[in-house]
Amino acid sequence: MVILKSPGEIRKMRESNAMVADVLEGLRELVKPGITTLELDEFAETYARKRGARPAFKGYSGYPFALCASVNSEVVHGFPSERVLKDGDIVSLDYGVFYGGYYGDSAITLPVGEVSDKAKRLMKVTREALYKGIDEARAGNRLGDVSFAVQDHVENEGFSIVRDYVGHGIGKNLHEDPPVPNYGIRGRGIELKPGIVLAIEPMVNEGTYKVKVKSDGWTVVTTDGKLSAHFEHTVAITENGPEILSKTMSAQ
Repeated sequence: MVILKSPGEIRKMRESNAMVADVLEGLRELVKPGITTLELDEFAETYARKRGARPAFKGYSGYPFALCASVNSEVVHGFPSERVLKDGDIVSLDYGVFYGGYYGDSAITLPVGEVSDKAKRLMKVTREALYKGIDEARAGNRLGDVSFAVQDHVENEGFSIVRDYVGHGIGKNLHEDPPVPNYGIRGRGIELKPGIVLAIEPMVNEGTYKVKVKSDGWTVVTTDGKLSAHFEHTVAITENGPEILSKTMSAQ
């Protein structure tokens, strides 16, 4: 069941998502050769706790960390560890908080030092695909319009879109209806209405779209070992068009 949010609820979600955005901006400054993903996790958790928020992912279905940190061929749900990031890596950081009764959720993929042209292009196309999808998140459109826009851009640029993991509704729960695939057909799916809030999150692979889960039971990797990138925003559908909630407070 899709839950429509009131303007007051969207205001509260704006606060939780802005906190997520601020953490990701802080992480952006920290990501450089020599840092470990566990240090990034510690920063993300400490930030939330100091502001009276709870890291959304820690303990969720048994996930043991505050941050998902997925490096190179890791797609999503990568475990932070003592692994040291090195020049040429890319790292996807997915983060959420629970604050004021509502969840926030967002993700970015960052270069570590100087990265290859193919890595730069993969990140650029993935971010562009996210915004193509957001632009279709308008009242009166169908969910398939969002999904199609993401897939069309990715595949036209020669990359592949992950099918096994999708976006989702979000609100008082981290994952709500509807699921938001990153592939689809225009005009299909539920009608989008003001008050629907979606976490739109393209996961884009350099090679095949096929993925597998590592032995830790969480970390998803590409089956061909090629690079993957991930970007995500929490977006409210309003009468005036899509509103990106997961922006820094200064950008509100």
